Amino acid sequence: MGLVIHTEKLTKDYGTNRALSEVELEVREGEVFGYLGPNGAGKSTTIRILLDFIRPTGGSATVFGLDSRTDSQEIRRRTAYLPGDVVMYDRMTGADILTYFANLSGGVDRRYVAQLAERLRCDLTQPIKSLSRGNRQKIGLVQAFMHRSELIIMDEPTTGLDPLIQQEFYRIVEEVKADGRTVFMSSHNMAEVERICDRVGIIRDGTLVAVETVHTLKEQ
Repeated sequence: MGLVIHTEKLTKDYGTNRALSEVELEVREGEVFGYLGPNGAGKSTTIRILLDFIRPTGGSATVFGLDSRTDSQEIRRRTAYLPGDVVMYDRMTGADILTYFANLSGGVDRRYVAQLAERLRCDLTQPIKSLSRGNRQKIGLVQAFMHRSELIIMDEPTTGLDPLIQQEFYRIVEEVKADGRTVFMSSHNMAEVERICDRVGIIRDGTLVAVETVHTLKEQ
């Protein structure tokens, strides 16, 4: 089983503030990897470096064996991403947003999009500005899953979701895993990562303090 994500001594400084300190991560093909830590621990910083939205101060990161800096375009082509703060065009409807992203990537299976929207109880007819945070999040999730990407990176994906929709989200993630694809998701919820992940990396104050299987984590 190959490595999909690999970092070596990944470090990010903002002036005197160290957001990441020599993080060494390995995420394997076909697993659901949870990145667990409180807000401000460095989860989003790691994700943004992997996708080349920001550059590291030190160390390196590869995705699919490709350098996160020099090969970022190819990495993004093969990766779906749900940010922690979903920003959408207020005047567009959910359907407009999904069509826009589908066209950017060269098209998707419309029937699968409709299935995802139905399962997550997404209202795609309303303008984004009229939707609650949770309903915007559901559209973001459809967008993340609809491309059937090799790697799906999600930053706090269940924020704002009610418990029934969370359970449906977990089922979709299990289907992605059964398909042999990889999920990397950040969370601050221990119960969530125990429910859904194969392995968990625990990050605190920019330092990766442990990487364990969920089974080992429960025993501890």
